[in-house]
Amino acid sequence: MPDSIPAPLIIDTLKDVFREARAALAAEGWPAPPHPWLGWILSVPDTHQKTVLAALDKEEAIRVLTCATEDEANAVAAGLWAGGEPCVLMIQHAGLYASVNTLRGVAMDGRVPVFAMIGLLSRERDKDPRESRHSMVRYCEPLLDTFGVPHARLEGPDDVHRIGEYYRLAQQRRGPAAVLVGLETS
Repeated sequence: MPDSIPAPLIIDTLKDVFREARAALAAEGWPAPPHPWLGWILSVPDTHQKTVLAALDKEEAIRVLTCATEDEANAVAAGLWAGGEPCVLMIQHAGLYASVNTLRGVAMDGRVPVFAMIGLLSRERDKDPRESRHSMVRYCEPLLDTFGVPHARLEGPDDVHRIGEYYRLAQQRRGPAAVLVGLETS
């Protein structure tokens, strides 16, 4: 397993995802946005993905909005989606647990395509997450499975393509999808 996932690789992938999303919105008849951003990152501070968030603060093509809670991020994502704005949530697994009711109400029942990058803080490199001694890591995938949320692991640079795949899946199914960031970013 690699040591980390480079932040520039994730940011370049997000830019590509947002460019594709903007093209799809234009094809549906949405007007050009009144601002220069390709898309939005809704974050609740995540130490696991901190290098990506720090680099995004300097990135002019992507707008970062720091939310107080994951519940707030889900609600803002719904508003952005309704207004034709592509966005990605960047949260930690603790936030997934904290926002299960909002995930259910907004993304699932409301049929809002919410895509999240969920950091697995304290994930042991030598163990499958489902075998982790840390319950927050161990139960993350089973929780997503219980709610029928499609998810994949992002465990190295070769997995960044899953960001686009699962973003598109959220859009196609009009519901939630996620990638679990198993390694810290660098």
